[in-house]
Amino acid sequence: MTSARAVVSSLLSGGVSHVVVSPGSRSAPMAYALAEAGATGQVQLWVRIDERSAGFTALGIALATGSPVGVLTTSGTAVGNLLPAVMEANHAAVPVVVLSADRPDELRGTGANQTTIQPDLFGEHVRFAVDVPAGSDPARAVGTALSAATGAFDGVAPGPVQLNLAFRDPLVPAAGDSLPAGSVPQKYHVDVPAMAMDLAPANTSLPVRRTVVLAGHDAGPVAEAFARAHSLPLLAEPSSNARFGPNAVGPYRLVLSHFGIDAAQPIERVVLFGRPTLSRPVAALLARADIPSALYKPIPVAWFEPGRRTELVLESLEDLADFAGRGSAEWLDSWLLAGAAAQNALEETLSGEQMITGPAAAAAVWKHARGQLMLGSSNGIRDVDLAGVPLPGPAATVYANRGLAGIDGTISTATGLAIGGRQQTTLFLGDITFLHDVGGLFQGFGEFDPLLQIVVLNDGGGAIFSLLEHGEIAATKTYGNTVEQLFNTPHTVDLAAIAAAYGVGHSVVRTVEALSDALTQRPTGRSIIELRTDRLELRELHERIQAAVTTAVTGVLAT
Repeated sequence: MTSARAVVSSLLSGGVSHVVVSPGSRSAPMAYALAEAGATGQVQLWVRIDERSAGFTALGIALATGSPVGVLTTSGTAVGNLLPAVMEANHAAVPVVVLSADRPDELRGTGANQTTIQPDLFGEHVRFAVDVPAGSDPARAVGTALSAATGAFDGVAPGPVQLNLAFRDPLVPAAGDSLPAGSVPQKYHVDVPAMAMDLAPANTSLPVRRTVVLAGHDAGPVAEAFARAHSLPLLAEPSSNARFGPNAVGPYRLVLSHFGIDAAQPIERVVLFGRPTLSRPVAALLARADIPSALYKPIPVAWFEPGRRTELVLESLEDLADFAGRGSAEWLDSWLLAGAAAQNALEETLSGEQMITGPAAAAAVWKHARGQLMLGSSNGIRDVDLAGVPLPGPAATVYANRGLAGIDGTISTATGLAIGGRQQTTLFLGDITFLHDVGGLFQGFGEFDPLLQIVVLNDGGGAIFSLLEHGEIAATKTYGNTVEQLFNTPHTVDLAAIAAAYGVGHSVVRTVEALSDALTQRPTGRSIIELRTDRLELRELHERIQAAVTTAVTGVLAT
């Protein structure tokens, strides 16, 4: 207990105010020490029985708060279950602090129960890992770990760390120990998204260039401000938190081909903010050797290794301005007109559908979400990227697990966002992503109910593969039902029954209007809004959208 209390004291001194706890015996000293700190309001504790869910919940809290968040597990397989969340935290630069309890050195390698090799278990995915022997002073190890987690080391981005903490028996408080009095109640507060930034208008001496601004994941509002200051079109992914303002082009990925090398006004240069992860047209543009591109990188980022990307890396906005130049009124107008024509064609196509579709649902979620918006990987975030109309200003802070773009832990991450940000949070995801993290609906005893609306597009399986090359294989039937069985994974799971089992409200909506009504009602706790639809015609729907957009944009640009 003395060692555990010293660890907790060092964590609190280093800025840790949230710890997610999974139950276990070897980790009991830490659990009791954390309970002592929690009783006086020094730390907030969240309990998850599934360590994978615990890891992603910690990830979400760290994303919302911007501070290091601990996750405590017992020894053995419990630690291994944190790997997916640690991997995501590594690539997304999120300060998750793994507190893995372990047997003391004399029990390792002896066949002692739940004993394995835990030090350095996460390998290159953590910024720092240390084995803290039983009975030793942990202060230095904890301090170094927190410095590494928060990016205090020069040239190193924030990210996850591991403190492997060995404990000897006894694992419980001594006789006479008890919780201190004075529990502090938890309260909600409401934050607003980052406001739009203002940059000085581009110097008129800058050369006029046909440049586009790409805003990938985590680009931030500086991308929007740069595009606006330099009169350049802005092509922003939803989780860039730059998809707003007068220069943003909504369905940009359907418009890109109209500004290719054979166009009347081809793209000359590209400036990149953040990390692009969503569309092949964008990846193809950045791969073009004949179009110079530059990456704005003022601080270290976890996903970037020097020499591995082709963009010119620039650390100042002044240098970026010299590279980008400024756009002419004709250049910007051509993009805005093409974007408006594409948006109208998209909406007309969707309005003719009898059932609610992913893009239509995504557009409604994007329009009405306030506070925090979490987008699931797979089709969810891509549907928002396709159909989400850029708003005049930021309406919600947008999150997505794009470090590795996995579907695991999505509900848990959104829950962490809701309890860490303490504000209304909307989660938009597909049914397979939902089922992958059903355990994320579990809530610890006595925890407050976060304001979390979970919007599930349920089409009875995984739809994204039909939009990839696998959809062509399925259409030819050369492999029989292989794509449906092994990729689309059809199911008949009753989501209402799942919601009831976890005590979460549930409703079914079948129209965009009903979804919009549900989204505009202020939530009082957790709820699931299920949208039932059909995925069998999804590939054909996207083909019709592309054809309609091509016709509309070609007509506008021709005039």
